[in-house]
Amino acid sequence: MSRTMERVAALGWRPIASPMLRVRAAGRATSTAPAQAVLATSGQALDYLPPDLDRRSPFYAVGDATATRARAAGFAAVDSAAGDATDLAALVAGRCVPADGPLLLLSGAGQGEELADALRGRGFRVRRRVVYAARAVSHLSVTAHRMLRHDRVDAVLLFSSATAVAFGRVAGTMGTGVRAVCISARTASVLRPEDWADVLVAARPDTDAVLDALGTPKRT
Repeated sequence: MSRTMERVAALGWRPIASPMLRVRAAGRATSTAPAQAVLATSGQALDYLPPDLDRRSPFYAVGDATATRARAAGFAAVDSAAGDATDLAALVAGRCVPADGPLLLLSGAGQGEELADALRGRGFRVRRRVVYAARAVSHLSVTAHRMLRHDRVDAVLLFSSATAVAFGRVAGTMGTGVRAVCISARTASVLRPEDWADVLVAARPDTDAVLDALGTPKRT
């Protein structure tokens, strides 16, 4: 059971796993040129670090969970922005100087462009390195499908807009009557409100806030 599922269970819920994205490495690992700092908007990138990446470089992330994973991966100087890519850009701009060299942005396929553009607009050179790709799955887990079909699901936790889109494709109208608990307004924006009993948005884009929005089961 994942740490998130353990925390959901501790609140009194019965968690059901149904990953919506299948993540894989994006191409073959190649050498990495030095950079003044390493950036990542998702903890997924830490599973696919270039083998020669200098862990002594400062590491900047979105969210404490990704920062914790970065420390576990061997980075000593780690800091995180509490919000989204816009907040990360502001954090990096406050800690780094364009003249000190390029920034290395580790991202998934189709991700990171907004952050890279924001930093380039501040005068930084950004080398975006796509280290992983996520592909939507074609079906729910057997347990999730069965529980949704029999109206035995109270809420679905959605941790990215890609996950939300994938869920909509494979679940169809089975989510009707279920609450969606979204990590951000961007994630909520891809949902059709009429397909849900309610759409809740976490106060901050992190797991703690998602679980706060979920709350505890109503006792009957």
